[in-house]
Amino acid sequence: MSVTTPSYEARSKSLKEFDPEVFDLIQKETERQEYGLEMIPSENFVSEAVLQAMGSTLTNKYAEGQPGKRYYGGCHVVDDVENLASARVCELFGAEFANLQPHSGVQANQAVFEAFLKPGDTFMGLRLDQGGHLSHGSPVNFSGMHYKVVAYGVRESDNLIDPDQVRSLAKEHKPKLIIAGASAYSRQIDWKLFREVADEIGAIFMADIAHYSGLVAGGSYESPIPYADIVTTTTHKTLRGPRSGMVMGKEKHRKAINKAIFPGLQGGPHMHTIAAKAVMAKEALTTDFKTYAAAIVANAKALSEGLVKRGLKIVSGGTDSHLLLVDLRPIGVSGKIGEAVLDKVGITVNKNTVPFDPQPPSICSGVRLGTPAVTTRGMGVAEMSLVADFIFEALTNVENESKLKSVADNVRELSKKFPLYRHRLVR
Repeated sequence: MSVTTPSYEARSKSLKEFDPEVFDLIQKETERQEYGLEMIPSENFVSEAVLQAMGSTLTNKYAEGQPGKRYYGGCHVVDDVENLASARVCELFGAEFANLQPHSGVQANQAVFEAFLKPGDTFMGLRLDQGGHLSHGSPVNFSGMHYKVVAYGVRESDNLIDPDQVRSLAKEHKPKLIIAGASAYSRQIDWKLFREVADEIGAIFMADIAHYSGLVAGGSYESPIPYADIVTTTTHKTLRGPRSGMVMGKEKHRKAINKAIFPGLQGGPHMHTIAAKAVMAKEALTTDFKTYAAAIVANAKALSEGLVKRGLKIVSGGTDSHLLLVDLRPIGVSGKIGEAVLDKVGITVNKNTVPFDPQPPSICSGVRLGTPAVTTRGMGVAEMSLVADFIFEALTNVENESKLKSVADNVRELSKKFPLYRHRLVR
């Protein structure tokens, strides 16, 4: 009995021909990105080269294990891909080893927990409601569910990480792991402090630079590599790569991390994504990327200053990085409303708690802004002044539809001056 297989002609149809519904949705999202201002600090726009690697035939290959030690045949090409990506990342950051297999930043962090802790062990991380991340000890995350969390925070006086609290809590609770890193902390983190505290109690020091890695690579934010035992990061924020994660660190920890990732947490790595990380690293090794990283910070500072001039409050008084946290209480707007109103005019942000926030996380008192994506488009300090105007006008006219329409028109006109993926819009 013969088996009928799909013809090559049917299988080779374009997405638009075969699945116009999905094609149309992708077009709509491309249009949203093209004609709006992406201001979420954890989002960015990848290059055509990264997009091509992500959509390559490498997605077809299973490659469980490490290069040269796979559990599947036919891996000689993808071995070369992964070795190339790892070598480039190590060169970029000055790391002794790099594992590029984690599918996300959270899985990269989870690998560190698996490598160095047992369920019930104690670790330290920055409070989520004061700038930390879910995987740094939130009770609804694996990190808070399976381990004992000691959370340090920021000072109420200036909203900066309190070094005295970090040291005293570490001495009192003797955590096995100390995490430094954040998702809503705009200032330079004192990596040396955390190294000293970890040494004082014999703990592993992990730096999570998911937000800062592109700035670190470009030389615009101090690197934790000389201080930390392990460094984790996403690859899609300031590093401007595919949506994924990776772990770097001291050579002595390579085996434990590799084992934690596979077979501990994951099966086959996404080889198309690892290829895209190789492209990402090559881009980040250029002098142009250093210029880009510096421009991100300059734009964030300009945006912060512009909003302050217009009467808005910035948590910690400013920024040393790509992000800023805006406290909306002085103008009587919640973070939830702020996010919705800005989205209405084409400016994408996320609501965020501010330190010592009286509002619940579902409402929040602030919004988080970032400049990586608009800087990728080529916008500079002059445009940040315009963006500050747009944000202020929208937030102070939340019920004025004609004013919001005017702001939305201005946002669209500014976006048109800095083309992104317009060539991909096929309708």
